[in-house]
Amino acid sequence: QVQLVESGGGLVQAGGSLRLSCAAHGSIFSINAMGWYRQAPGKQRELVAQITRDGSTNYADSVKGRFTISRDNAKNTVYLQMNSLKPEDTAVYYCNADLLDSLIRRSDYWGQGTQVTVSS
Repeated sequence: QVQLVESGGGLVQAGGSLRLSCAAHGSIFSINAMGWYRQAPGKQRELVAQITRDGSTNYADSVKGRFTISRDNAKNTVYLQMNSLKPEDTAVYYCNADLLDSLIRRSDYWGQGTQVTVSS
């Protein structure tokens, strides 16, 4: 059993910063890519940022230069540092992990979601 536990969401004013964390717990053999997605009301879930095990990153155009994704492989944790937040960043943010469990089965796991609200 694998669980992704997120933390760090909240309410912030435009221009402010938040840091999201997501830790993977359970019977994990290895984690490939980890990432953050978001879903605003009435919109589809979209990729925000992704990071591979070796540290290669990929960002949505809308967050480039403002958000930074990083990970700590020893802690099975991924972070999202969000700076210069805008009201349009308001959404539920979901952590995602592409991993191998202890039985070497590859699966995609999701966190429960954390709300980020940016006020103007």
